Amino acid sequence: MSSRSFTALPVLAGGIMLFLNTGTALAADTLPAINTGDTAWMLVSTAFVLMMTIPGLALFYAGMVRKKNVLATLMQSFALCCIMSIVWMVAGYSLAFTTGTPWIGGLSRMFLNGLGAHIHNGSDIAFTLGADSPNATTMTIPESLFMMFQMTFAIITPALISGAYAERMKFSAMCVFSILWSLLVYAPIAHWVWSPVGWLAGLGTADFAGGTVVHINAGIAGLVCALVLGKRKGFGHDDLSPFNLTYAIIGASLLWVGWFGFNAGSAVGANGRAAMAMTTTQIAAAGAGVAWMLVEWLRSGKPTVLGVISGAVGGLVAITPAAGFVLPGSALIIGLITGVVCYWSATSLKHLMGYDDSLDAFGVHGVGGIVGALLTGLFAYGPLSATDANPSGITGSLHQFMVQGEAVLVTILWCGVISFILLKAIDFTLGLRVTPDEELEGLDMSLHGERIN
Repeated sequence: MSSRSFTALPVLAGGIMLFLNTGTALAADTLPAINTGDTAWMLVSTAFVLMMTIPGLALFYAGMVRKKNVLATLMQSFALCCIMSIVWMVAGYSLAFTTGTPWIGGLSRMFLNGLGAHIHNGSDIAFTLGADSPNATTMTIPESLFMMFQMTFAIITPALISGAYAERMKFSAMCVFSILWSLLVYAPIAHWVWSPVGWLAGLGTADFAGGTVVHINAGIAGLVCALVLGKRKGFGHDDLSPFNLTYAIIGASLLWVGWFGFNAGSAVGANGRAAMAMTTTQIAAAGAGVAWMLVEWLRSGKPTVLGVISGAVGGLVAITPAAGFVLPGSALIIGLITGVVCYWSATSLKHLMGYDDSLDAFGVHGVGGIVGALLTGLFAYGPLSATDANPSGITGSLHQFMVQGEAVLVTILWCGVISFILLKAIDFTLGLRVTPDEELEGLDMSLHGERIN
């Protein structure tokens, strides 16, 4: 996928020119055909990941806010699903996944221009990611499906951030911030890590399904939002307890199931690596849920619903970068460590530093993503990622741990700086936070004119 316009007749897919300048099509047997099994699995995975945002994350977050903010919280996830779909279609996909440079993709797929060039005799054919580059990857699914799968990741990532600023950010500010953040933070980092020509990919960064791109990114942006916005009214002395943990546990359950599409789908095929990713995802989530529950039980005397679901989500976050690189035993270790660390970050660290991360977007996603990304560098099992070009695969070592650390640090710095600049610019122009009276009344009525009766 070169950066030149795809309105020209020559189009490359899998390194084979599909249509000559004269308009003559090549023989059908030279075209890279899709694999129907891989395509079927990726269609299901795409639907699963979309389900993670609506209704999964929407319910998970809505169950943890106060009654007067439930509809506004649901609205954030649903509106972002709509907005980010359009942003991804217009420019996000092109910036993230066309070949471009090691720093950013090109503009050849703006408005999904040229996506139909991969249709031959009425049927979609496979395409090559990073075409015209030394590290080009031939896919077994249509490009339209790859684009849709990646769209669901671009949707959920800004939605995750909303957990940090819940109950106090203006809806208009959220919309503008999310659009700009998606283009200036998410798309470049996705290109760095997941594009075959991305500079972090060139260093050997291992991020199977989004430890850096999704979770550290969202967590750091959430922390910056919490710091810039300040604390909720009554934080530390008023009752800010969740309205309905039933919603939260249903949402967490939908997230858990949807995460199989998130992680196992990132194998981009119905194969053994997808099966291993599904296995490690289940084990890590279970391990983290048990670890959080036990630590909380020992510390406070009672295991809570909020605790066990938070722990499980933390385990799902941490295994995300590792899912296709590690074996089940390592997944259990990652889950147990993450459950303890995320419990500490969502309780002790938050109170020690004094920030109001409303629903622990940083405490679970940011910290869990960092733990998972680093532990991937220690526990990666080479044969799972071995290829003809790299027969040994990515293997856990001190060198790989250092590579992972560099990717983590780069993500934190880029996301943190750009997020801060965007928030300050929006605060100066539109204003970030609702008024004290609006916050007291609740965002349901003050922003949307609706309430739960």
